[in-house]
Amino acid sequence: MQHPGPPRFIAVGESLQLSPRDPDPEMSYQWYIERAPASSTIKLPSEEPVVEFAPDTPGTFQIGVESPVNDYSLTIRVFPGSFAPITIPEGESGSGGVSGHQSGSAQPVRKSAGVSGSGSGMRDDTVERGRPRIQLQGDVAGDELVITADAQTRPDNESTHSDIDVEFLIDDRDDVSSDVVSTTDREMRIPMEAVGRRVRIHAVAVTDVYSVPDSIEFTRDPQPDGGEVVVETETPAGDTNRQTDIVESDAEQLDISNRAINIRRPNEPPKWATDVTLYEIYVRGFVDDEETDSIFTALTERLDYLAELGVDCLWLTPVLQNDHAPHGYNITDFFHIASDLGDSEAYETFVDAAHDRGMTVLFDLVLNHSARDHPFYQDAVGNPDSPYHDWYAWRSEDEPETYFEWEYIANWNFQNLEVRRHLLDVVDKWMEVADGFRCDMAWAVPNSFWRELRDRVKTHDPEFLLLDETIPYIADFHGGMFDMHFDTTLYSTLREVGRGHADAAGILDAIDQREAVGFPPHAAFMLYAENHDETRYIVECGEDAAMAVAGALFTLPGVPMLYGGQEIGQRGRRDALAWDDAREKIYTHYQRLIELRNEISALGVDGSINPVDYTIVDDIETSVDTERVVAYERRADEESYVCILNFGETPVTVTIAETSIPRNNDEIKSNESVNVDVSAENLVTGESAAGAEGLVVNNVGVFAATINSDIN
Repeated sequence: MQHPGPPRFIAVGESLQLSPRDPDPEMSYQWYIERAPASSTIKLPSEEPVVEFAPDTPGTFQIGVESPVNDYSLTIRVFPGSFAPITIPEGESGSGGVSGHQSGSAQPVRKSAGVSGSGSGMRDDTVERGRPRIQLQGDVAGDELVITADAQTRPDNESTHSDIDVEFLIDDRDDVSSDVVSTTDREMRIPMEAVGRRVRIHAVAVTDVYSVPDSIEFTRDPQPDGGEVVVETETPAGDTNRQTDIVESDAEQLDISNRAINIRRPNEPPKWATDVTLYEIYVRGFVDDEETDSIFTALTERLDYLAELGVDCLWLTPVLQNDHAPHGYNITDFFHIASDLGDSEAYETFVDAAHDRGMTVLFDLVLNHSARDHPFYQDAVGNPDSPYHDWYAWRSEDEPETYFEWEYIANWNFQNLEVRRHLLDVVDKWMEVADGFRCDMAWAVPNSFWRELRDRVKTHDPEFLLLDETIPYIADFHGGMFDMHFDTTLYSTLREVGRGHADAAGILDAIDQREAVGFPPHAAFMLYAENHDETRYIVECGEDAAMAVAGALFTLPGVPMLYGGQEIGQRGRRDALAWDDAREKIYTHYQRLIELRNEISALGVDGSINPVDYTIVDDIETSVDTERVVAYERRADEESYVCILNFGETPVTVTIAETSIPRNNDEIKSNESVNVDVSAENLVTGESAAGAEGLVVNNVGVFAATINSDIN
């Protein structure tokens, strides 16, 4: 058994699942209350290996877990019930979704929907409040480790920076006494002499609600040159191979030799993952394998096409043995490749070939359920004496638990340690091959399992990507579980705008929603307009809107994702791709947008997005629909670009007068309007967009801009 992980932050009225990590199903485990606030009367089940902890009073709890081999202790900070970020109906623990909406029920900005993978659902019975946000930074000052908290109020809150409290906790796994630690309202200091090989610090920001936690990690690494102490400054996200910076003055102050201090922010997404263009491949429709040995061989032959398009990260729909449903999400064997696709060697050859072209590969990880054709389920159904009966959750003797009344799958029982052991072994096998997991139905798997999975894969490879499919997205999923999230709010907004049911300005509201619900500044988002569960955007919204939505994916903050065939105007959702009918106009449009995002750092995840003051010239003769147009500025360093999206069928003429520069200090967050000069060259088309009264944009315009301010 391993330690149960980092400290937790919850509120009264919420519950937390506790489970032994890396469990041996043959062993016994016991959870108990080691220390609790004086007013608490809570007790834990004495013989259950997986328990729900539902605190009855605010304060700090110390929870113990013992096994025949070792004992561990876990700190849980409990806030008053009024501080809870999400209101959940009575009787639900919030460990997974229970209701859903079918594809096409998307709602802009507030909620998003759709059915993904084996199926995602949207909870419409929760209310998420605006939350503060926090980001921890680490440094070394003399003989101390310094942790600084950057705490931010939520956008709709009138409280100031000074109204935010910050609570720090040192990881129970690291042997650092709280007696030697000094803490102020925004800073923690730890003497280096008190730290062994590693220390991890976790913190939340607190107003009338608590934030998603953030973490910082300090580790000592031996130095190959045998020299004196080397202190490394903060490592950028994902940059684990960066050489240390030698600070000679520090070496004289530290009573440690031949060691370096490395500082890492474990909740930062891998740097490579935020720079890519993602591409989903529906494996049983993307290629014709009649003239090759296997589908994987045919997919390998398509890699040069994808490289020429500009794609550099591939998400394949499930590739494991299944019940022959073409989508592959009903799995019958989690350890072997589906025989109709090839074998493990063919899959690994495909991954190697992708790597040779500078591409990464995501494995579609399905952990909530198995197919009902799985041999374990077949042995268990109707047979209470089966060794696999307790592997599944049951509604009745012959009917398993599932979601949306799906008749071909059965939910695993995560209270069973054998199930957890089995699925951890699955994770261990496939993390050796892939570069990341796209985690299907993440909301339907207990958070405790995701936390363990994250620590497991990040120990193996800190650059391994974890992408969660959760509808609607949940800010807490960035607290020690996932690196990147489906931007479900933006997706549904883009659909509504494309249909003509919402104002295009709502796209900017969808981006703002990330901050409003409490995602931390370092959270990453996958931007998409379609996937294998959705009607093609071009079918539902028309070609003009489809050209505009392409611009949205590549000019808004986030990581763009294309669904195979989107770039050629494919109209069938899961049909074989109509390569012979590829639309060259659409292909070149996407290819140029990919190039543009790669060339202009301001269009990437690190670029800010700011509103602009724009005017649409309303020409009665052309019947311009002004609500189908939106403009915004992207900025990084001293580069500025104005982006214009036109979802309408008629070209629009737009004039840009001002943009907005965010101003921040310790007390307030505000915007200052400044004049902006915009170049007439549309960088998407390479042609001048100058018209008699402004810039003429058919679908997408990206224009270099000069800000008339001393800011630049």
